[in-house]
Amino acid sequence: MVKVKNIHHTILSKAWATLKRIDFDYQFSSGKWKRLSRECYNRGNGTAIFLYNPQKGTVILTKQFRMPAYENDNNDGMSIEVCAGAIDSGDMPLETIVREVEEEVGYKITNAEQVSTAYMSPGAITEKMYFFIAEYNDKMKVNEGGGLDSENEDIEVLEFQFEEVLEMLRDQEIKDAKTIMLIQYAQIHKLL
Repeated sequence: MVKVKNIHHTILSKAWATLKRIDFDYQFSSGKWKRLSRECYNRGNGTAIFLYNPQKGTVILTKQFRMPAYENDNNDGMSIEVCAGAIDSGDMPLETIVREVEEEVGYKITNAEQVSTAYMSPGAITEKMYFFIAEYNDKMKVNEGGGLDSENEDIEVLEFQFEEVLEMLRDQEIKDAKTIMLIQYAQIHKLL
């Protein structure tokens, strides 16, 4: 049963993505209707991938500056994350993540397995993430990675033993939700 009606959108910003205020009537479980207002940030959907080498027991991660993390913690703003990227209009999640892996970390993968989808912060952001896993090996390396200058990316490519990654998770060095989710997926499914 639909519990929402009289929806009105007001665009507050279209700078990097679209920020809207959405006013709507919502029917509570008591049956009472109330007029509510929420802000909703639409930056599109994204992809993320856990890259692992079962022969070496290693994982590829990235490190890059994130202004919201800097703003929130007043630390250096650097974030250790899995390779990820926004899905361009008309692209499919798989083709996006294959392209992002080559651009960000310098490996040419030909396939990846989608293992999950999730809303990252459904109270404020429309973004749905498509989660992938893929094996890599040294023969797949085609460039140094680091991202695209045209997208103002400055990405450090990191390779760690999986045990080191688990320790970084325990020590809270890794705070990115998509990365935590994929590391836990790898641990639960014993990928390494």
